Amino acid sequence: MSTIHLTEDSFERVVTRPGIVLVDFWAAWCGPCRMFAPVFEKASEKHPDVVFAKVDTEAERNLAAAAGISSIPTLMAFRDGILVFSQPGALPAAALEQVLTAVRELDMDEVRSQLASRQPASSDA
Repeated sequence: MSTIHLTEDSFERVVTRPGIVLVDFWAAWCGPCRMFAPVFEKASEKHPDVVFAKVDTEAERNLAAAAGISSIPTLMAFRDGILVFSQPGALPAAALEQVLTAVRELDMDEVRSQLASRQPASSDA
């Protein structure tokens, strides 16, 4: 499966769907982004069960700002609508495979439980 391009309008709809979504925040002028692009594309062909998406930070400045992107490339991984990984920097192919394996092996019930325990308790007072 080839990569899809996300916009401010499509981002939330795509990353909140069930399954794994990897998002590459990039820009055409960014050398490391251009080096990472073929690694990301090749992985998308190897893992058809994963959604591989790209956000052009120049065209989607508001989206990049909302996502807190301060360095590119930045890779984010979502699973079942939950952000489970975010890291700036171009990853080599082997490291990208490790990220995918780790995201696949997550116990999402445990992740949801950890997220719930971090929520502030509501007050009835």
